[in-house]
Amino acid sequence: MSMAMTDNEITLAIIQTLKEGKKQTFQELMDELQPYDMACQYKEIPHKHRNKFLIYLSLEHLTEMMQELDKEEQLDVLGKLGIEKSTQVLDLMENDNLASLLADLDQEQIDDLTSEMNREESKVVQNLIKYPKETAGRIMNNRYVWIPKHYTVREAVDKIKHFAELAEYLNYLYVIDEEKKLAGVVSYKDLILAELHDKIEDIMYSRVVKSDVHTDQEEVAKLISRYDFVSLPIVTADDTLVGVITVDDVIDVVIQEANEDIEKLSASGKAIDFNTKPWVAAYRRLPWLILLLFIGLISGGIISGFEDTLETVVALAYFMPMIAGMTGNTGTQSLAVVVRGLVSDDLDMKRVIKLVLRELWVGLIIGVTCGLLISNIAYFWQGSFTLGIVVGSSLFLTLIIGTLAGTIIPLILYKLNIDPAVASGPLITTINDIFSLLIYFGLASMFISKLM
Repeated sequence: MSMAMTDNEITLAIIQTLKEGKKQTFQELMDELQPYDMACQYKEIPHKHRNKFLIYLSLEHLTEMMQELDKEEQLDVLGKLGIEKSTQVLDLMENDNLASLLADLDQEQIDDLTSEMNREESKVVQNLIKYPKETAGRIMNNRYVWIPKHYTVREAVDKIKHFAELAEYLNYLYVIDEEKKLAGVVSYKDLILAELHDKIEDIMYSRVVKSDVHTDQEEVAKLISRYDFVSLPIVTADDTLVGVITVDDVIDVVIQEANEDIEKLSASGKAIDFNTKPWVAAYRRLPWLILLLFIGLISGGIISGFEDTLETVVALAYFMPMIAGMTGNTGTQSLAVVVRGLVSDDLDMKRVIKLVLRELWVGLIIGVTCGLLISNIAYFWQGSFTLGIVVGSSLFLTLIIGTLAGTIIPLILYKLNIDPAVASGPLITTINDIFSLLIYFGLASMFISKLM
């Protein structure tokens, strides 16, 4: 396949080979594609060619492509393959990906899909499903190489050769003792540099970074990021090695958690994507928006309470949206910084105080800069020095409050073991609107005589 071929040209070439029944040419095209690209091409071609596409794919390519499809598409493909071939694919799929596919199905569907599978593979997958969602146990894989600590380097290398096709990663070998408890780890580099007669227990690292099966998947992602590992051993409470989590699993976790946080920050609730139906998307957004609507009525009440002030100095209305908007913007910025920091850092009281003080200084700098700027604009536009002082001072104070609110609220929720992302942008913005209007009209009322 020419390296210069575009995706569209590849699609046309695939369709042409399917029409002409050129299975060998088709497989040569597939050999040049990554699994993700195979999945994209499968979804791109017309439906009438998809059955032949699946028939022509080698079992290895079919399994790799399956793991790049979403759950509904995977089930659709399995339905097209028939019992014999779908069973072969399920046996070859990585167990964590298969567990993810089966997790939300009812037991009857699970039994239908796994009944013809290799008994050992089926048992492993069904055990994975028993672990709670978003834990290390649910996303771990049992396809790794372990070796007894009494092995020599020669025996370890022979085992690697024997299980190379089954292992997902060969960067590390996990060492177990007589009771199958995790005893150490040996890197592939260690094996290359060691003598063939060396004992594994003499070259292994016994201080192993590991995780329990019930550890939250976010904590696992932090560990792998912190130590720059490509895989992490997973153990039970008694230190029995039961699986590994690899860096590609962690990337999926990071994307999933980031999407969840974005949904919460935008107050959109459960997942909403391009395929979500309009009424479902509206249903999921409405609860938050209705709550914020009623909170927003407080802002209307504040404006109504200062109606006389507004009638006396109409120019105050010009700056009202700017005051409220800027306060919400700074609060949302601080909220994003804190939520992102909580994902990658472990906070103690010292770091919390440092963060709050840092954001206070940020608020002061932003407040002074924006306050002086808007003061001059108000003065030269309306010709009122007092109006400039009122607008500038209001913006200065509200920006400090907005920055601190966006910092402190998620920290408080975090300490209460509540996901800080629920302190969503719209909520922070609405609360800051209330404070900003109170400060703005409060200062304006104090200087009403001079503003007249």
